[in-house]
Amino acid sequence: MSATLRRALLASPTPAAQEAERELREHYEWVSLHEAELVVALGGDGFLLQVLHQLLERRPNVPVFGMNLGTVGFLMNEWRLGGLDERLARAKPFKVSPLEMLTETISGEVRRLPAINEVSLLRETRQAAKIEVSVNDRVVMPELVCDGILAATPAGSTAYNLSANGPILPLGSAMLALTPISPFRPRRWRGAILPDRARISLRVLEAEKRPVSAVADQREVRDVARVQVEIDRMRDLTLMFDPEHALDDRITMEQFIA
Repeated sequence: MSATLRRALLASPTPAAQEAERELREHYEWVSLHEAELVVALGGDGFLLQVLHQLLERRPNVPVFGMNLGTVGFLMNEWRLGGLDERLARAKPFKVSPLEMLTETISGEVRRLPAINEVSLLRETRQAAKIEVSVNDRVVMPELVCDGILAATPAGSTAYNLSANGPILPLGSAMLALTPISPFRPRRWRGAILPDRARISLRVLEAEKRPVSAVADQREVRDVARVQVEIDRMRDLTLMFDPEHALDDRITMEQFIA
């Protein structure tokens, strides 16, 4: 990618990211977000998700090059002050297709929200949730008794999904992970791997007695009755990586970490 693209700089509010932003602004030229052809994001994976959601709403075609000033930084490149022009010129693009979460609450309110990592349903009270699971309008599980369930993209499969003992999905696998959270019945069900063209429908049973919230990455809808999840192919995002970053290799190697 050409290093002459107009660039915007966004930073998380942490002291380390703010100091890095100050240094970068002294050494390079920047434009506002609405003028930018590329975004450089400073922070961790959580901040990168915030930036991607901001771009989804306003400018989904603008690629993002993240530099890690957070904790894990799985989706970020290494932080370095020098050589930014050369790094951006050599950076390799990776397309990310977000999920779309369509929810209907007990009161009948309907909302659509995007999710880059995962959509999760979580019980709101001490009582377990009861959820009917359908795939492509076919009921595949009449009643899942659990703390919740989530659908994760390959990019998000190493996040909450992995913590819930879900599978790691290689990038480009065209798959989604459907993973239960603390399943009680059926106790031995560990989830499913579905084609990314699947439409997942989740109906909350006894929704008023056993309230459930739905979360698209970091945005929550309370007291849902139904949730539908599928890939939104109209709004692909682009992440930029140093050639040596090898995100797909990192995801593969996560499967061998004890």
